[in-house]
Amino acid sequence: MSEDVRGLVERYMPEFPVRRCGKVFTDTTQFMDINHGDVIELGGSHYLVLKDESERRFGMEDPKYWVKRCRELETGESKILKLVFFERFPLKVGEFEVQCYRSPKKESRILDMVADDPRFMHGVTRLDEKENPVRVLDIVQGREIGKYVYAIKADHETYFRERFPAILDHFLGACEAIGTLHAKGEKHGDIRRDHLFIEYGSGQYRWIDFDYTFDFHENPYGLDIFGLGNILIYCVGKQVWNAGNLDEGGFSAETLNGLGSGDHSLVIRNRVVNLRKLFPYIPVELNNVLMHFSQQTEVFYDSVEEFLDELRPCRRLLG
Repeated sequence: MSEDVRGLVERYMPEFPVRRCGKVFTDTTQFMDINHGDVIELGGSHYLVLKDESERRFGMEDPKYWVKRCRELETGESKILKLVFFERFPLKVGEFEVQCYRSPKKESRILDMVADDPRFMHGVTRLDEKENPVRVLDIVQGREIGKYVYAIKADHETYFRERFPAILDHFLGACEAIGTLHAKGEKHGDIRRDHLFIEYGSGQYRWIDFDYTFDFHENPYGLDIFGLGNILIYCVGKQVWNAGNLDEGGFSAETLNGLGSGDHSLVIRNRVVNLRKLFPYIPVELNNVLMHFSQQTEVFYDSVEEFLDELRPCRRLLG
């Protein structure tokens, strides 16, 4: 490591042991070689790598070796650097197969597009010496919507009547944000509840992670719409309800025996969508929106606006 970079580390992170400083990388192609203590140089700025980011999936930590938590040495600011990583996989949606893949350039386009929109994460793209588009992201200080909802200390009926209406208000705004992307010909691509954050302080709902995209010929934006539906189902139910935890919900045997395959999700096939069977105080109109994402549906939402046209009137039923 050069003396200039060592000096930056000593100046901005005096608590960081200089002996742990590693190599300076100007080419991020081999991201697996970039580790804690290394420095990534982009356009004259230096980013000290602190750790690899990870996601918690299916109860396990899933490391994302191409996503680095860093400190920008010149400013002292914390940043996330997303390096170039490609993957492709199919996803079944009912009888359809959707091709999903990562597109770093697509994420860069969206970052430029939403630079002044507080409903999305912000960042810039910097090219390394091999022209790899590295996304330098501001960290959204907040909590994932799923964790926020699950942590509310109330029984379901109290939650649904007293807390869910305000959550729905904000969720409607988050859906409108996705509609804005679609109107400009872009997709979020990976809509999940851990990609929608509630920002500390402001309470603003903000979307993160735009590097996935998909080819769904039957409905160009369909996977985004299914993602919104999954978040709505979670928020209405206050959690996921499936075969693994229904016994813990205190439901009667008659209720549980009344659930059939058509009451479950089209995409995540063991997840209950027909929540009115579990919680009969959920309005029929709201439950009908949920049922568009069930195995028994014959009609799919073609656009976010069509989804919102049926969801917005439900708000008035909640008081």
